[in-house]
Amino acid sequence: MKHLNWDYDNPFTLEVVVQDQHIDALAHTRNTHYVEWCMDAAWAHTTALGLGPEDYQRLDRAMALTHAEYDYHKATRAGDTLWVGTWITDWAGRMKMTRRLQVICEATGDTVFRGALEFVCIEISTGLPKRPPKAFIDLYGPVIAVSE
Repeated sequence: MKHLNWDYDNPFTLEVVVQDQHIDALAHTRNTHYVEWCMDAAWAHTTALGLGPEDYQRLDRAMALTHAEYDYHKATRAGDTLWVGTWITDWAGRMKMTRRLQVICEATGDTVFRGALEFVCIEISTGLPKRPPKAFIDLYGPVIAVSE
């Protein structure tokens, strides 16, 4: 991966190669795939930090998506290598979390997509908002990215 112009330092990254099945009737990547790849990157980041789906179940807590914003900047096509970068940028009051996402096309260096996701901590068994367990605070807190 060559140097890419990330919005924040030290992204967690996921490489994606656009395949023929990702292409829509306009001959570019179908918009829904960017969202899927961003969710894949978010889960991979959380798991890499040490909180996998089994930990969520065991702790009876999860970060549930409450709001999403997506900006599509440029089209990509079959064969393009994309890098999905993600960061946790806010852990407000420790109940809510904001995750930022950026997708860059490796060949051009262009940012083709940006997203912002807001999550709230819930108790899985009830679906109600609950304070996060210490494991969440200990793992998410130290990795909050700050823009320059």
